[in-house]
Amino acid sequence: MKHVTSPRWAFAFFAALLALVGAVVGVETVRIVGDALERPGIPAFYAQPDGAADGDPGTLVKADELLGAPFAARAWRLMYRSTDANGEPVVVTGILVVPLGVAPAGGRTVVSWAHPTTGAAPDCAPSYGFDPFIGIEGLRFLLDRGFAVVATDYAGMGTDGPDSYLVGATEGNGVLDAVRAAQAIPEARASDRVVLWGHSQGGQAALFAAERAAQYAPELDILAVAVAAPAADLTALLSAHLDDIQGVTIGSYAFTAFAEVYRDTVPGVVLADVLTPQALEIVPTMNRLCLLTNIPELHRIGEPLVGDFTRVDPTTTEPWKSLLERNSAGSTPFDAPLFIAQGLADELVDADDTTGFAGHEASLGMDVTYHEIPFANHGTVAYFSLPGMLRWLDGVVAR
Repeated sequence: MKHVTSPRWAFAFFAALLALVGAVVGVETVRIVGDALERPGIPAFYAQPDGAADGDPGTLVKADELLGAPFAARAWRLMYRSTDANGEPVVVTGILVVPLGVAPAGGRTVVSWAHPTTGAAPDCAPSYGFDPFIGIEGLRFLLDRGFAVVATDYAGMGTDGPDSYLVGATEGNGVLDAVRAAQAIPEARASDRVVLWGHSQGGQAALFAAERAAQYAPELDILAVAVAAPAADLTALLSAHLDDIQGVTIGSYAFTAFAEVYRDTVPGVVLADVLTPQALEIVPTMNRLCLLTNIPELHRIGEPLVGDFTRVDPTTTEPWKSLLERNSAGSTPFDAPLFIAQGLADELVDADDTTGFAGHEASLGMDVTYHEIPFANHGTVAYFSLPGMLRWLDGVVAR
């Protein structure tokens, strides 16, 4: 395992990035105007037509080209088919962005982006937001390198469907099927060559996509996998936060998803068996609130339940113990090189847990580069990892 820390040139990188901001303000204003013009038609796009789930995974239900595309790029909003953890068909939405210009003869390598936690309700989907591109970390740099970038919302967000929060198989399938959906847009010239890139919840999703690709989407050539502060070990994550507001928020989303997804396939998955009566009262409200826009309200509702949220320890009590293990990454090695970034000031994903996960992956014979960033917290780690991640990506992926 290659272990590196963030070099000083990272500061120069972001200084140059700030210098570019002024130059692109005018261009971005045009993009935002396009976003505003599209808003009236947003609800209609996310309404599923009859028979929307009927078809092979990765096939398109519909697509709309967007007016407010990033500079020197074209973009589409997608609705496509996928498969959930129980093997049932689901409908998923997302965004596809490609650079202008002539694609390589073999088509563009596709970066499939998996986003961090934004919530669990349909309208928390990143593609549903006013600026559907803002949360795709590193988008500008990826487009400038010639990549097509596709970003799933995950099942149950954007459009109706079963919940998928921290349900690794459903998320991973959605990440892979987003690539197939991108290939269905002729103008995108999307190839079978794929890079997986995710942050936090998205790190878990990208890892599951990598682990499942050989069986689920064998035609895709996974060239590289990069994750920042991945929610790789759910047992460790929940253990660290059972008695704080982060645990209440994550638990509200995750236990609700597990209870919905596994109630018919795993005996004993009953929400009332893991959550206190007081927690059961607030969980529906918590699940309607999107994370980034409602943190004060989530804290107001959830903080009185800190220390009184779960009836039992889910990390040691069945069936929750096994479900946390099932949805933790690391059970299956994959051939692609793996880049893992971790901020040492991360308040959510413990650096020691990520170090342990990186070591575990290396012990399976995988090519692992582990990148520590002393000053990065959970929210900033993906952005601060970009200099190292992009340099690594340039070294392992021939475009």
